[in-house]
Amino acid sequence: MRDLAAEFLKYVLAAEYEANQVKLIVLNKSKESIEAAKTDGEESVKTSFARAEYEIEQLKKSSDRKAMESASELASTTANRIAAMRARAERRLDTVAQRIFERIVSV
Repeated sequence: MRDLAAEFLKYVLAAEYEANQVKLIVLNKSKESIEAAKTDGEESVKTSFARAEYEIEQLKKSSDRKAMESASELASTTANRIAAMRARAERRLDTVAQRIFERIVSV
């Protein structure tokens, strides 16, 4: 009976030892998985930030380009309006000068 109890105890201790070894393996694998997930997450965040910065830069360039086009268009329109106003003013000036001349001559 002692031999049987000793044999049984031997198996129980071996099973406990194996269970502890499995726990250690699982714990180590879990730590490795957590570390890998953390590293992957950090890389993903870095990639996302880099992509966002690139997209922001592209949007800035696009908005700057559109602003320059709008400013150029506005400048052109303004220049055209100024030229038209100047032409009208010069025509009126000629008319006014002619009327002044006519009044001076007829006096």
